[in-house]
Amino acid sequence: MIVLKFGGSSVENATAMSRVLDIVEAAAARDRVVLVCSAIRGCTDALLEIGRVEDPEHLLEDLQRRHIKIIHRLFTGPDRELAIVDCKDTFTEIRCIPRTIEQYGEILSTRILARKLHCEGYKTVWLDSRELVRTLPGSTQADQEPTYAAIQKVVEANPAAQIFVAQGFIAKDPAGEPTTLGRGGSDYSASLYAAALDATDLQIWTDVPGILTANPKDVPAAVSIPSISYRAAFDLASYGAKVLYAPAVGPAREKGIAIRILNTFDPSHPGTVISASESEIPEYKGVTSTGGEDPVVALVSEGPVSAEGTVRRISGALLEAGIKPSGEIRTEGSNFLVPVRGRVCRSAVAAIHREFFEKRALTTIDVYVAGAGAVGTALKDILSACGGVFPAAGKRINLVEISSAHDFADHVLQTARSRSVFVECTDSKDIWRRFIPLLNAGINIVSSNRRSLAIPYADYAAIRAAAAENGCFFRYDTTVGNALPVLQSVSAGMIAGGSITGIEAVVSCTLNNLFASYHGDGTESFASILRRSQEAGLTEKDPRTDLAGRDALRKLLILAREAGVPLEASDVRITPLLPEEFFGGSLDDFYARLEAIEPQMAAQEESLRQRGLRRRFVASLQADPSAPGGFRASIRMREVGIESPYYWIDGTQNVTVIHSSDAYPMVIKGSGEGARLAATGILKDILM
Repeated sequence: MIVLKFGGSSVENATAMSRVLDIVEAAAARDRVVLVCSAIRGCTDALLEIGRVEDPEHLLEDLQRRHIKIIHRLFTGPDRELAIVDCKDTFTEIRCIPRTIEQYGEILSTRILARKLHCEGYKTVWLDSRELVRTLPGSTQADQEPTYAAIQKVVEANPAAQIFVAQGFIAKDPAGEPTTLGRGGSDYSASLYAAALDATDLQIWTDVPGILTANPKDVPAAVSIPSISYRAAFDLASYGAKVLYAPAVGPAREKGIAIRILNTFDPSHPGTVISASESEIPEYKGVTSTGGEDPVVALVSEGPVSAEGTVRRISGALLEAGIKPSGEIRTEGSNFLVPVRGRVCRSAVAAIHREFFEKRALTTIDVYVAGAGAVGTALKDILSACGGVFPAAGKRINLVEISSAHDFADHVLQTARSRSVFVECTDSKDIWRRFIPLLNAGINIVSSNRRSLAIPYADYAAIRAAAAENGCFFRYDTTVGNALPVLQSVSAGMIAGGSITGIEAVVSCTLNNLFASYHGDGTESFASILRRSQEAGLTEKDPRTDLAGRDALRKLLILAREAGVPLEASDVRITPLLPEEFFGGSLDDFYARLEAIEPQMAAQEESLRQRGLRRRFVASLQADPSAPGGFRASIRMREVGIESPYYWIDGTQNVTVIHSSDAYPMVIKGSGEGARLAATGILKDILM
């Protein structure tokens, strides 16, 4: 016995039904056949809607016309008339049934197919699944013992029949009332018929070529899985794969009947075979998701897959795609479950699919990292987590060396191949002097060191020129705003027409953190907060550098130059946070002076609070035709109210506002500090 099941898309019209008939007749040439069929596409939804509305007659007429149109195409002469009468009688019955009318979609489609097979000369028996398939009390699960007995009895009673035509989806509950096996239950029905009859072959015909490695609507690169175990197929279906209804696996599995998933529209495709055989080697089978508000992305595998290595690869793939799991990646048997936010679920599925199922040639990039501090170490950790492989970018990063040696740039110059990348994440004041020799040797440069960019403009321009002349890139996006797209936005504004009229930025993470933490209420003095920030590494080694605006100056110079303004440090008017006498002498003297003025600072903070204001250290570049170069630049403390984007920043957040002559200001806000964020930004610069 061969059991064939066809879904709604396989029987949606007369052309589709003709394909089904060809497949059934080919199977009938080999053995007796049970044809299990769904309703035509959209019929069940239409019936449910008919059951909900007060006046469903126009909906009933539309649905009846769809079925009669199929009959007109499939039948001729008296057979057509008999089929139409049968169809209209069924719709009359539907009109008389106040509930459970969704069962009639399968009744309609199977009556048409059974009559057509009879007309083609096959000894055909139409079976009523409402009389054969029984469910457990209060459940859509089949009561297997009476179901199997009823199916076996009716088949044995028709020994001459070549083809049995039965409905999927519908059944009878313990009280004898019509019920269903749940949406997608036609697969389950077919598995029950196959198990009851010890079928030699169970074929599930659908509109895709078997079970795919992902939903092709989400991942166009998804491919068919040639073979898969019952367990893995059940897991894929349970976690959201739509090609197979999960409960359908059970009956076939119990009887050891292989399930073949085939494509009605491409019958020659081998599809997917589901059987008891499980891979003995590590093998990933597919990726899917549960959907809903709190979805889980599931990577299903077989064989002795390395849990640690797989989790590392998943983490790297998501990191590359800019996706952060909403919880811990966990294992469940041979499966890996990744909780994500709903809005990134499809992107997460695509990212994991790229990592595990899409093979593409990757370009290898040799990378040398100067600076083994927090940022350099974070970059090393990111590369280690994903094996340095970034399929979406088509690149593989080979971290050749990481070093803090003072002569490391010279070592790279002597040993690195052309088109390697020199990553500079030091705090050196003079390593930039090695940039031009590196670029002349064809070595690309990525820097996160502001000191290497806030140099005399002539030197900065010479480095840019050397990069262009040698066909190399010189990128430094993390020098302002860390991983925020600040410099890219400034550069894009210039490319779009050079219409930038001003840039204002609160970019000193140190000062932002200080002012956000200081309340002037006696709980902690400004001096103690500053000392704690210094000890935590949130300031320069001498925090007076931050208070004097030197860090903000470097960032303003970089912003201005990216906007095409050849700004020099001497062009910027800086009003330090504290009087000049605070910036001489030892650090101990400095902190003593700062503690001495705590009452004045607390009073000033209270005054600001009463006026609804906050202090922010703002770097500004404004167009001014009367100024040299057409721009004026300043860095000073401002008092801002709630209407200002600077008012709302907290901790180490940065805000940059880019003004344009022909558009609203662009506001870029986010974290401006963090080694891992900086490493992520450097990685993007390498892969661009």
